Amino acid sequence: MDSPDSDGLLAEQLLRLTRRLHRIQSRQLEPVGITPAQFRLLRTVAQYDSPPRMADLAQRLDVVPRAVTSLVDGLEASGRVRRAPDPASRRVVRVEITDEGRATLRSLRSARRAAAEEILAPLTAEQRDVLGGLLSALVDGMPERHC
Repeated sequence: MDSPDSDGLLAEQLLRLTRRLHRIQSRQLEPVGITPAQFRLLRTVAQYDSPPRMADLAQRLDVVPRAVTSLVDGLEASGRVRRAPDPASRRVVRVEITDEGRATLRSLRSARRAAAEEILAPLTAEQRDVLGGLLSALVDGMPERHC
């Protein structure tokens, strides 16, 4: 599988798989009233030891700051995060996860596992290990983008 056509086919298969995973995840998140992008932002906020700045989130998620603002707006309206002033700079806004946000993450862990299981069902445990290694090699081998 070394020809440019096979690389194009592989890229197309990855895109189709990504779209399928997104559809499955959207279907499972819909009853909770959260989008996949909001779920990703909520998980990211929860990974920080202290509330991150909006700019930190944009960089971590590899999106423009305006996209983070829109996602935070939706999550704040549902009570899952709140904006907080930075104690060191009045111009900086930090994003804190709320108890409701933590509860949402807990409840969605099983939905996320179910989505992964649905996608990975055709694979054996050994094939899943191989796929995990290949995906790690691709992700870890990607150069950082600076927008």
